[in-house]
Amino acid sequence: MKHDLTVTDHPAPEDIAAIGTNLSAFNDADVGSADRVPLAVIIRGDDGALLAGINGYTAWGWLYVQWLWVHESLRGQQMAGRMLAAAEDEARARSCHSAWIDTFNPAAEKSYRRQGYEVFGELPDFPIGRTRKFLKKRL
Repeated sequence: MKHDLTVTDHPAPEDIAAIGTNLSAFNDADVGSADRVPLAVIIRGDDGALLAGINGYTAWGWLYVQWLWVHESLRGQQMAGRMLAAAEDEARARSCHSAWIDTFNPAAEKSYRRQGYEVFGELPDFPIGRTRKFLKKRL
């Protein structure tokens, strides 16, 4: 059987969907259903403009915060902590026992540590000159 290996920066959406579906089916058979459910926390201004947010999901009893962003006008006001607390509350309601997040931003790391997260792994020079840190917290 001949195989065609392709490297691309423009994958077909249906290929990406199929990869995810097939990996999920494999993992479900291997360790049980992830019960993956999206989780977002959104902060909007009076005018409806997006000012801050979290995008992540819960799966296998964990909350994963993929993205956390705060508009510069709200930084320094514990907005990240408020959003993390809300996400953690929802994760607990979904029977999650722990949470994790990663960052290469020292200010973000400091904020996460204030919320009780602790570093469990590091990747030096990711990106060059910074260290990507992986943090976890027991809920």
